[in-house]
Amino acid sequence: MQLDTKIVSLNLRPVKTFKAAPADSLLEVGACSHPGRVRENNEDSFLIAREMNLFLLSDGMGGLACGEIASRMTVDTILECCRQSAGDAAPSSIGMRAGGVGHTSQHLAHAVRLANQIVHRTARENAMPQAMGATIVAVHCVDERLTIAHVGDSRAYRLRNGELQQLTQDHSFIAEQLRIGQIHEAEAGSSNLRHMLTRAVGIEPDVEVEITEELLLEGDTLLLCSDGLTRDLSDRQIALVLGDSEDVQQSADQLVNLANEAGGGDNITAIVLRRISKSSRVFSKIGRMSRWFGGLRS
Repeated sequence: MQLDTKIVSLNLRPVKTFKAAPADSLLEVGACSHPGRVRENNEDSFLIAREMNLFLLSDGMGGLACGEIASRMTVDTILECCRQSAGDAAPSSIGMRAGGVGHTSQHLAHAVRLANQIVHRTARENAMPQAMGATIVAVHCVDERLTIAHVGDSRAYRLRNGELQQLTQDHSFIAEQLRIGQIHEAEAGSSNLRHMLTRAVGIEPDVEVEITEELLLEGDTLLLCSDGLTRDLSDRQIALVLGDSEDVQQSADQLVNLANEAGGGDNITAIVLRRISKSSRVFSKIGRMSRWFGGLRS
């Protein structure tokens, strides 16, 4: 049965639209998404709201159009919820509140839980023959403070001083087996169960959202990616690409291209963020003004 178009019409807009960065933005942003070399359609959705410093990546599950609709519905719902809650002192409560974190994190967790309810209800009301769901990794930056909300196995990494660190933990059967020491890395890489998730948006009526809060320092580079990237590229390869290029869009493009060259067995999406220094931003403005005045004189 097809989905009711009245329910999903919000999601039928291009997801690759970039808005201009705020004048005082300290973040450089690049993004790239590709269906890969095996899949016919791209079930990954990403959204960049520069005016809010909000960055979302979702990997859909369910096959054919279902996964794409689930991922788009997830990112659209989170964006709209965050826009509506901007400036609110306290978030609404859906499900369990995230403990020990600030209002920004509470708002983001609330938005993910709302997306979970909408995706779950849409699948149920349209009598979908199989479960429809998605992963999510969401980042909200406020000055040097960084909030990450995630569900599933889409990841967030940070490159700092040449060292790559995974900031999220996969919500998958294999990852949990690794954490408790039941299997080794070599076994995990070859397991047929490596893509079996223990947590996803839309599968159950409620979902537990994992929240991470970090400081974003000058020179830090963040990577948000779907598992289509990490199934084909090692952490070492990712770190080399992020560290070698000064252009974040070039880094995102190169990561996706390398994953395709390595097999491209799944949809591949990468969002690369880098925090620049205030002095770098000032010099960049001076450079642009110099070129503009130079053009007037020529």
